[in-house]
Amino acid sequence: MKNKNKFPVRWHVCVGTFILPVAMPHAEQQSDSAGFVEGSHLKLLSRNYYWHQTGDAGKQKDWTQGEMVDFTSGFTQGVVGFGLDAFAYGAAKLDGGSGQVGSMTLPFRDDGDPADSYSKAGGSVKLRLSSTMLRYGDLQPQVPVFATGNYYQLNQTATGWMLDSAELSGLTLGVGHFTSGTGYISTNRDGDLGLAYAGKSTSQIDYAGGAYSFNDQLSVILYAAQFKELMNQYYSNVNYILPLSDTQAFTFDFNIYRSVDSGQAEAGDINLTAASLSAIFSTGPHKFLLAVQRNDGDQPQDYAAIGSTRPGVAAGVYSGGIYLANATEISDFNAPNERSVQVRYDLDLSTFGVLGAKFTLKHLRGYDIDGTNLSEDSAYFGLYGKSEKEHETNIIAEYVVQSGPAKDLSAKVFQSWHSGASSTGGTITQTRFSLSYPLEIF
Repeated sequence: MKNKNKFPVRWHVCVGTFILPVAMPHAEQQSDSAGFVEGSHLKLLSRNYYWHQTGDAGKQKDWTQGEMVDFTSGFTQGVVGFGLDAFAYGAAKLDGGSGQVGSMTLPFRDDGDPADSYSKAGGSVKLRLSSTMLRYGDLQPQVPVFATGNYYQLNQTATGWMLDSAELSGLTLGVGHFTSGTGYISTNRDGDLGLAYAGKSTSQIDYAGGAYSFNDQLSVILYAAQFKELMNQYYSNVNYILPLSDTQAFTFDFNIYRSVDSGQAEAGDINLTAASLSAIFSTGPHKFLLAVQRNDGDQPQDYAAIGSTRPGVAAGVYSGGIYLANATEISDFNAPNERSVQVRYDLDLSTFGVLGAKFTLKHLRGYDIDGTNLSEDSAYFGLYGKSEKEHETNIIAEYVVQSGPAKDLSAKVFQSWHSGASSTGGTITQTRFSLSYPLEIF
């Protein structure tokens, strides 16, 4: 996917725009443990995924069927609880041919032909004391500076340990250390970690931070991460909800990243601040969003690659670790010195009698991209020009069955159009459709 002197195209979903953008740790007290077996759960998620893309990045077309089994044990009783988690993920090609590879849902072999199937499995051990949990193994952290992706066919995972604590009301704290990972379309659990846009690997990624809710209206998040020998990154978020009535409210969400090179600076100089501010007006089934975003730096706002940093497999390694408002389906709008604006409309059709149906329309425009002020030793040198622009439109429709034998079956369709300078991916038309059915076995 990466062409010489052109920036690799990547795909991402906007996260954290309408919800608090951090997955809170398990806050259950160890004293409430039902037992290792009694508290166990086994879940199966079946997902049928269709991907079709055309444009300057080439044609990608495939159709896959994936199965994801997750086992979560309870905790043994006592002061300190012990547990085990495990997963087994696999997907098979239903359709896809040579010359159409490169999607997030189907890997391809060295000869350029798509794989017929792929799978991965892993597990982790966990200890809990009071409301503090330590986990080690193959994990799926979800924090603003290091988040595995769970948005396409098979989820990403990362190998390491993480400690989450929720001892105080409203306060959650987290620390993590990771040394390898598995991307969307890779099966090697010892895959590289690194920086997605720089294409540079690191031997470890560490993070620490937390979130605090002052009340139902105001919350703050602070996190820091170190990509060893590459970059230090710091993140802050403030989310404020202003109720106007029982059916109306304003929500303001501010995100800011500060990124600087560290250690041996193997990606070159990094010195940037990227921020976004969104305002959402909710009234009944309608939500209207206006978001502005800017990157004050000569490098792109970079974040974790999980699984590999090698050219040719870039499609499957972009993680979920960018919580800026304008990071959307095809582009992150995070290029050097880029300014961008987004308008978005969300409709919950339940009010009109179509329970479980939602619709989203959004449009984004980015401008003033300038990556020409970099030295030749920068990993980003030559990827961007001057005075470049991009724009993107997304239509998303989703329906979740509310009752009956197919309860919780969900269908989701994405239609996206992107156009811009070659550094942003150029012209791309993308259609994705997924059909997911979660089943709780016990």
